[in-house]
Amino acid sequence: MFGIVIMIIETELTMAKQYTKADIYSKVLRSLISISTVILVGLILGYHMLEIQLFSIDNCIEDWRIAITTRRLTQMLMEVIVCAIHPVPNDLTFNWETYVPHDRKKVSVLVPIDLFLSLPMFLRLYLIFRLQKYRRLNRISFNTRFVLKTLMTMFPGTVLLVFILSLWITASWLLRACESYHDALHGNILNSMWLISITFLSIGYGDIVPNTYCGRGISIATGVMGSSCTALVVAVFARKLELSRAEKHVHNFMMDTALTKRLKNSAANVLRETWLIYKYTKLVKRVNPSKVRTHQRKFLHAIHSLRKVKRDQRKLMDNANTLVDLAKTQSDIFGTVQAMHNEQDCLRERMDKIEDYLMMLQQQMLNLPRLLRDTAGSSQQQQQQQQQQQQHLPTRRNVLANASFNQTIGH
Repeated sequence: MFGIVIMIIETELTMAKQYTKADIYSKVLRSLISISTVILVGLILGYHMLEIQLFSIDNCIEDWRIAITTRRLTQMLMEVIVCAIHPVPNDLTFNWETYVPHDRKKVSVLVPIDLFLSLPMFLRLYLIFRLQKYRRLNRISFNTRFVLKTLMTMFPGTVLLVFILSLWITASWLLRACESYHDALHGNILNSMWLISITFLSIGYGDIVPNTYCGRGISIATGVMGSSCTALVVAVFARKLELSRAEKHVHNFMMDTALTKRLKNSAANVLRETWLIYKYTKLVKRVNPSKVRTHQRKFLHAIHSLRKVKRDQRKLMDNANTLVDLAKTQSDIFGTVQAMHNEQDCLRERMDKIEDYLMMLQQQMLNLPRLLRDTAGSSQQQQQQQQQQQQHLPTRRNVLANASFNQTIGH
């Protein structure tokens, strides 16, 4: 921005004929522009070096030369070329010949060559929207497009106003710089601003016209930008006039209430006309055809009104579904996920119980041989004890018999 400001000051002083290109003041100002240009080019190269380092870190590349692709190199060269264009200290001029429609003749004027080196400096304004792209590190597309979209969402009117005013002032000054050497009307910047305004709004009165191809190109670009800004303004107003979600819910509720009342009235009219037709055709002694036809017409009209109300209710329901579909879908998904979690917990508990049963069964199977062995051993011991008892039983009987015999002999 420093170089552009110095360029505007130097060009204005030259067009005001305060000094010439050969004066020392002009050379000093252009030297400052050259110094600022060198610094800007160095910053641009540093920016691209940082981009290459981030790309290398993100992709685990040790050799930084692998990250230099043809596209990146072309972009770097284009930015360096665009930012390197600036008026250098010189006093060269050229003969600029153009056709002036008002005078119906060609005009040839000596113009400093610095004019065509100064105007491209406005291309540096793209650097205002230059942001470092951090998406390679955090996977978030935080770039210029993201910032512009955010600003247009949060402050659409302010962004459009700043853009239109900036475009208006910049294009007016560029048009004045191109046309002031050939047409005295453009020597006053107010006339150039008038021409840019009517071109931007697609009016085109024709009282002031560009004479040079430079001015015509600026006018064409202004017309294109004016059409684009008009479309953006219409989109912003349409979005501002649109009802919010809460307002749509209230509107749908009120419409539903009104349609419900209309439906009840239409149904009541149908029943009433049905009863009247039956009354004047069955319950009277003499049928009046004209009165019957009148009530039949009213009956058909009531049926038509009832169908129309039902159709309006269906349309309202379709419009309301678009509002609640997302919330309803979210609620259904949440309920389904909650049910799945509950089922999963129940299944996990059952699996734990089955695992405990299997562990218990495995422990019992491991203890089964020992139990069988112990059971078999105890049964063998019981058999041996029984056999021993059976062997000792006759001996005891003999001892008792002998004792009784000896007692008998003693007596």
